Amino acid sequence: MNAFISKVAAILFCGFFLFACAGPEVSQYANEKPSLDLSEYFSGTIDAYGVFTDRSGAVKKRFTVLIQARWQVIDGKKVGTLDESFDYSDGSKQKRIWTLTEVSPGQYRGRADDVVGEAQGNSAGNALHWAYTLALPVDGTTYHVQFNDWMYLVTPKVMLNKAKMSKFGIELGEVTLSFYKR
Repeated sequence: MNAFISKVAAILFCGFFLFACAGPEVSQYANEKPSLDLSEYFSGTIDAYGVFTDRSGAVKKRFTVLIQARWQVIDGKKVGTLDESFDYSDGSKQKRIWTLTEVSPGQYRGRADDVVGEAQGNSAGNALHWAYTLALPVDGTTYHVQFNDWMYLVTPKVMLNKAKMSKFGIELGEVTLSFYKR
C-alpha cells in the first residue's frame, strides 16, 4: 500500500509541477491592439525606467535606460540594433548592444555580448515573449540566469515589460520596465 501511495503522490507532484510551469502563450494576444511591430517601436530613441525586485518583492535596484535603435534589411531580413545605456541608482553603469533579427513574421532571434547563445522571441498582437540566458556578474562571479521576458505595447509610445529571472528553475527575482518612445 505504501508503494501505491508513493506512486500516486509522485504522479500528483509531477502534474502539479507541470501545471505550475505552464504560462501564457503569445498567441493568446493575437487580437490585442495596438499591434506591436518590433522594428517600428524600437526605432529611434526610447527611454526606459525600471526596478529589479528579489523573490520577496523588495526593490534591490532602480535604473534608467537610454535606447538608440535602428533597423536595416540584410539578406532580405529585418535586422535591428538596440544600443542600451543603463544608469543604476547605485551610480553604476552598463552597456548592452542587442542585434535582433526577424527570422519570419512574429519570430525573432537576438544576440548581445552578455547573452549566452541566442534569445528566442515570438510576437502576436500587442505582445512579445523573449526567452534567453544572461551572463550576470554579481560580486566578482558570473552566473548564467534564465530570463522569461514579456513585453506588452499599451499605446503607440508606451510598452511595459516584466521579466522573471531564474536559475535551475528557482525564481531569483523580477525586472519590471516601462518604455517610452520619444
